[in-house]
Amino acid sequence: MEIEGLRRNYDAGKLDFEQLCSDPIDQFAVWFEQAKQSSSAAWFEVNAMTLATSTADGSVTSRIILLKQFGAEGFTFFTNYDSNKGRQLAENPRASLLFYWPHIERQVRIDGQVAKTDAATSEAYFQARPRESQIGAVVSPQSQVIDQQHPLAEAAKELSDRLAGGAVSRPVNWGGYLLKPVRIEFWQGRPNRLHDRCLYTLQSDGSWQIARLAP
Repeated sequence: MEIEGLRRNYDAGKLDFEQLCSDPIDQFAVWFEQAKQSSSAAWFEVNAMTLATSTADGSVTSRIILLKQFGAEGFTFFTNYDSNKGRQLAENPRASLLFYWPHIERQVRIDGQVAKTDAATSEAYFQARPRESQIGAVVSPQSQVIDQQHPLAEAAKELSDRLAGGAVSRPVNWGGYLLKPVRIEFWQGRPNRLHDRCLYTLQSDGSWQIARLAP
């Protein structure tokens, strides 16, 4: 299959280095809001991100998940702690996030250390989820090999019927992770592949060093 000719020019905007926030979390908030406001497509999830994790020996796995919270402390997502990503994070707590917003020709890459959130944070989010999602988290042995005829839907219905409208308890192996960033790169597509790139690097005193990178 010939794909060499698949190419488009980027001309949606430019990165104004003079207008960048001194804190990358603030800059991310600006871009996140712009990405959200500039797309009305029903299928588009502005909080979708690629999470890359690895085993202790460096075997890398990536998958798309959803960002659920972000702020001064970092970026939070939720999952089954016994999933493949959970097992890898237990071996190696370093991870990388990547947001790609093609409609505004932007990417944000975030590298950092990951730790579990406290139980209260996990519980609050779990109880805020739709009931069907709560039940799914209980009945699904995420990332485990199951029989092709495994009755997941039936198991979910059985649990729902048994609870009869009662509260769904959060599984002990389900909760949040917080990625605390040490590097955040903002990428803006530009014509002729002369893209704008800005890298924030966390310093020992808690400040952020800002540098422009060659495309």
